[in-house]
Amino acid sequence: MRKTGILNPDIISAIAALGHTDSLVIADAGLPIPEGVPCIDISLSKGIPSFKQVLKAVAKDLVVESFIIAEELPKKNSGVWKEIQSIMEGYHCKKIPHESFKEQTESAKVVIRTGESSPYANIILIAGVNF
Repeated sequence: MRKTGILNPDIISAIAALGHTDSLVIADAGLPIPEGVPCIDISLSKGIPSFKQVLKAVAKDLVVESFIIAEELPKKNSGVWKEIQSIMEGYHCKKIPHESFKEQTESAKVVIRTGESSPYANIILIAGVNF
């Protein structure tokens, strides 16, 4: 049993297995999961856990190089966009159309599905290195 940080063993293992430039997706409850991409589904009910809660916890444990969001997010869901900016301050952000975002998830090593129920609340985290 860990004292602090992420307790979910599947998420801990997924983070530990990532190499430089590998990607991890944190998804809302509605994002389609590509066939063949492992999904750690931690959704409990609508809004639980929230996208923000999961992103905050993962960002503390994962060495992040950059991140990708749908270009629609800032206008369609400014609240989540502000949360991302706060948590991911200082990291390079790439914005791509939502359809391209969904295609990009096909190369992810893992998707973590949250209970988030607001539009475009998805992010692709690109792993960095700690040296």
